[in-house]
Amino acid sequence: MHTLDAHTPISSSNPFSLAGHSALITGSTQGVGAAIAIAIARAGGNVCLHGLAIDQHATQTVDACKQYGVKVELITSDLTDPSEDMASCLADRVAEVMPGVDLLVNNAGTFIDLPFLEMTRSRYQKTMRLNVDAPFFITQEYARRWVAGSIAGRVLITGSINGILAEPDHVAYDASKGAVAAMVRSLCVALAPMNIRVNSMAPGLVRTPLTGTVLDTDADAKRWMQLHTPNGEVPDASVCGDTAVFLLSDAAAHIHGQTILVDGGMSVWQQPDLPASLRGKLS
Repeated sequence: MHTLDAHTPISSSNPFSLAGHSALITGSTQGVGAAIAIAIARAGGNVCLHGLAIDQHATQTVDACKQYGVKVELITSDLTDPSEDMASCLADRVAEVMPGVDLLVNNAGTFIDLPFLEMTRSRYQKTMRLNVDAPFFITQEYARRWVAGSIAGRVLITGSINGILAEPDHVAYDASKGAVAAMVRSLCVALAPMNIRVNSMAPGLVRTPLTGTVLDTDADAKRWMQLHTPNGEVPDASVCGDTAVFLLSDAAAHIHGQTILVDGGMSVWQQPDLPASLRGKLS
């Protein structure tokens, strides 16, 4: 944990090292969250994993983090709990097992959309509670504690390429990730003067336990996603880990309020499947 005067960078022979830091990563027992946790541990940071349950994925991620010789803890909770004290209870539990957390990764999220005309209020509310409310109030809770303790905190929120691109059956999810992108910008201007750095990482399609099932069983879907990604890859979630470490590290000391897209270029390609007969005719 680092306590600093505002705007004073930490000098280090390795600006990408997270040694001396401790991180809470929500939703980190599998997928992108696990990749972030493992990367933080590899960079020397202590990690407090968080998930809904202690299962095989959770124990595997704990073991993967422990191999780097850092302190590793695991807690469980439901971040969709609408209670006023959800965030403070979470922070108190983390403090019991890992005092001095100065890195917060709000990664927990969900996609449970139905087609727009069929979408239910309960699904919409759960999406917003986990994807928007949870990072808002958990960040608020930690910011209050960091300011009180003169701690130079760092926050990373996992957004999505869907924060800037749209899909017809992802309306609630897209809205939630668009809100995350806006939240990161506003948190920057609210918290940077308090020496708290906030950024976001927005993955494109990566292989996780959720997406892997489709990618492994539907060759057409996999080819479609590869076609719409300039580098032609649908990589493992581990590609997100090093980006997260960079944004949390001293190397990114002057990066505030930004969303870094980890998408193989998907977000910049306007018409990847344009027929050859039309190329050069529509510009």
